[in-house]
Amino acid sequence: MISIKYILECMNDGKNYFGDLWENCLNDKKRFNRTKLKEILKKMEVLGHIKKHGYKNDAYYVKHYHFSLEENLGFINNIIFTYESKINSALKKLENKKIFLDISKDLVSHKLNKYTKTDYESLLESMTGMFELASSIVWTKENTDDDELKKELKNCFKQINEFMDETNQKLLEGRKTNERILLQRDFSSKIPKAGYLKV
Repeated sequence: MISIKYILECMNDGKNYFGDLWENCLNDKKRFNRTKLKEILKKMEVLGHIKKHGYKNDAYYVKHYHFSLEENLGFINNIIFTYESKINSALKKLENKKIFLDISKDLVSHKLNKYTKTDYESLLESMTGMFELASSIVWTKENTDDDELKKELKNCFKQINEFMDETNQKLLEGRKTNERILLQRDFSSKIPKAGYLKV
C-alpha cells in the first residue's frame, strides 16, 4: 500500500515531470519500479488528486484541487456511479454461475471457469476502485477544513459502504463454504487502509 499523502508530498506546486517524481518518490528508501509508479499516478489521477497534462516525454502532473463543493461532489458521485454500474454488470453475469470449478484442499489454489474469468476480474477491479475511492474520501475528509464538504463526504462514504455490503451479500448468497472463503479472501485483499492505495 502507498500513502496518498506521501505521493502528494513528493510533488511540488508546479509542474511535476515523471522522471523527477521517479527520482524523488521512494518506496522504503528504494525507487519505485517505473511501471508501478505510473500505475500509482494513474490511480491518483482517477481519484482527482492530480491532473496529467501533455503526452509522453512532455507529460507532467500537477496537484489538482476542486475549487467548489459542487465540483468536488459531482466528481466523486460520477466515480461512484461508474463503479456501481461496472460491479452490477459483473454481478448480473456471475449470479447464476459457479465461480470456482476446482478448489484445492488448502484453499490456496483455485481455477476459474474460462467463461467467468473476465467477469470476475472486472468485478474485483471495480471493487478495488470503489474501496480506493472510499479510502480517498476518508483522507480528504480528514484533510479539509470545510465542514459542509466533510458532511457530504460522510454521506458519500456511507453510500459506498451500503452498496459494497449489498454486493457482498449478493455474491455470497447460495455459495458453498469453500467458495465463500475464497471470495471473502479476495474481497478483503482489495481493501486498503484509509488514506492509502493498493499497488
